[in-house]
Amino acid sequence: MLKIAVITLSLIVSSSALNAVEPVTQDMQKAANAFLGSLTKELKARATFPMEDEGERTNWHFVPITGERKGVDLKDLTDAQEAKLADLLAASLSAIGQAKVKEIQGLEAVLLMLENSDHRDPELYYTSIFGKPSSEGAWGWRFEGHHLSLNFTVVEGKLLSTTPNFWGANPANVLSGPKKGLRALKDEEDLGRKLLKSLSADQRKQAIVADKAPKDIYSSDDPKVYPISSYGVKASDLSSKQVAGLEKLIDVYLQNMPAEVAKDRWEKLKDEGIENVSFSWAGGTEVGDAHYYRIQGPTFLIEYDNIQNGANHIHAAWRDFNGDFGRDILWEHHNHSH
Repeated sequence: MLKIAVITLSLIVSSSALNAVEPVTQDMQKAANAFLGSLTKELKARATFPMEDEGERTNWHFVPITGERKGVDLKDLTDAQEAKLADLLAASLSAIGQAKVKEIQGLEAVLLMLENSDHRDPELYYTSIFGKPSSEGAWGWRFEGHHLSLNFTVVEGKLLSTTPNFWGANPANVLSGPKKGLRALKDEEDLGRKLLKSLSADQRKQAIVADKAPKDIYSSDDPKVYPISSYGVKASDLSSKQVAGLEKLIDVYLQNMPAEVAKDRWEKLKDEGIENVSFSWAGGTEVGDAHYYRIQGPTFLIEYDNIQNGANHIHAAWRDFNGDFGRDILWEHHNHSH
């Protein structure tokens, strides 16, 4: 069991926010049970885990590790079962998020053509459901494969965590073939660079923390994430137009989730103070340069990089310092329940 830090529950979620996202969890719960009900006994055994299995629940990855990843994969699902899973994804994501999932999965076919490697397969994506989907108690689920890891935690019928959520794209810009020109994470890159370009010379001195980009996002696939540093330019030092650019970039990540969930998260961010959010950049500033940025607030971290494969390979993730996997919320839940 991971060491659990105790924080005030009100910092994570308010009662009004709980009511705001409840319809989402009702749809998610219904879709999860329909998916489980469509599975054979053997597939259901592979797909389900106890909610208390902290080791597996936090064992998330975004690399193509077919031998180690648990859950039930798309390869073993019938068309009808896959349709039920699509309903669960539709209940858990926005239309934008669903489209990104399909595009990222489709990039595996591009990599298969480029590399001819067996592990490049659009069907090697796995679904795991933790606990029993219900309006009582706690449960969660994960959809994961190469360049995707989407984690959801529900407590007492309320969606309390959608992190970690990871999105990647390789190639970030498809250069040839039928999908030529596809950029699955276009806005994540373009709006990050646009924000940097909007900064004054003095602001750039604060924002650019290194001339060379790191090898990857610092948080990696660690089960617990911590603040990286206080370096970067604070939103309090930006103009109103630049703050709007920062908010637009953050919104790119929030738009992957249903509108009610994104709105709830924005309300929390505003309560924490947008002025306390910082923006940092490392690496080159022009298209084609290896680069990295992070957006960090009091309770959350967004990391993005485009470094590998000649700066044509994106990793992007949203993490919560105290809320990943609903960790602290679950502590509060169990503390009050027992």
